[in-house]
Amino acid sequence: MQIDKFRDFGFGAGELYRAREAVRGMKKEKATVFLSFTSNLVASGLRDTIRELVKGKFVDAIITAGGAIDHDVARCKVKYSAGSFGENDTALHKKGINRLGNVLVPNSAYIYLEKVCRKVFGKVKGHISPSELISLLADECDSSSILYWAKKNNIPIFCPGITDSAIGLQCYFWKQSHKEFGIDVVADMGKLGSMVLDANKTGGIVLGGGISKHYLIASNILREGLDYAVYITTNTPFDGSLSGARAEEAVSWGKIKEKANYVTVYGDATILFPLLMEEWVR
Repeated sequence: MQIDKFRDFGFGAGELYRAREAVRGMKKEKATVFLSFTSNLVASGLRDTIRELVKGKFVDAIITAGGAIDHDVARCKVKYSAGSFGENDTALHKKGINRLGNVLVPNSAYIYLEKVCRKVFGKVKGHISPSELISLLADECDSSSILYWAKKNNIPIFCPGITDSAIGLQCYFWKQSHKEFGIDVVADMGKLGSMVLDANKTGGIVLGGGISKHYLIASNILREGLDYAVYITTNTPFDGSLSGARAEEAVSWGKIKEKANYVTVYGDATILFPLLMEEWVR
């Protein structure tokens, strides 16, 4: 494997090797593996890597942000394209194209997403949890999607911040004429908590930061912390942000165990994560 060569390297390559060994440890000890990632990664080619991990039942649960669900559903029917970080954004706006870094997302993605949401919301009676809503959305996805394989393999997708998304905006529109409709974000905490408490060991693979990262590590306070943790990030810890916090900081909170196997790798997850997962993604 390519990463085997990194064992005695310095700097980031050596840390990536340590991360791969931590992931191997998770699997060897049959840890319950939680994967968290930020929304933007699903707009990128990393969607395929995550899908294959879910398809192969490598992970036991996913924790992500609302935009990740937006992109996964939309990309079943709408093609995103590659642009550049130096695009003329005024020109893009006039053309109905949204720029996410160097990924171009057409407005048709959100037109399609609205259609799907209205169809799915019509099946909901009263309140529903985010994971249950995502399961219904999965029925409208094809086999190119993360949601499709998560439902097929009974892998829950937790999304505590689902209303901060295009789907959340559609929820607001729907509720104007369906007052009984609502999303119960607390309902999933019991489901996630049970997974954490019932596990013999737990492992967390964290891509980026934000609400997805914190929901994963904070839930493991229930068992005095994760046994394994791998962070991949471009953020720094010096502003005190959760997104920039290194894995060792979580030890002080009881979110990662004192004797856990943990590592923070700095770099772009779209490059590093496929390398890290190469022996599990074919």
